[in-house]
Amino acid sequence: MSAPRRTCPVCSREIAVVGGRYARHDPPGRRVSYELVSCPGSRRSAPLLATEPRLFDPEEPPMEGQGQLF
Repeated sequence: MSAPRRTCPVCSREIAVVGGRYARHDPPGRRVSYELVSCPGSRRSAPLLATEPRLFDPEEPPMEGQGQLF
């Protein structure tokens, strides 16, 4: 399962959000040297979403043929 992606506030790249923080990532562009340099937006706390993603729409009626589980 892949992590949800959001735009990094520093470099504007689409970055995975894991555990409420932006995943570690390189700044955009080519590396000048072999040193690994993380974007300053790496590991920064990601803002909460306005609404939580839902698996099912609670207002949508159940499909025909769908029985109760319990």
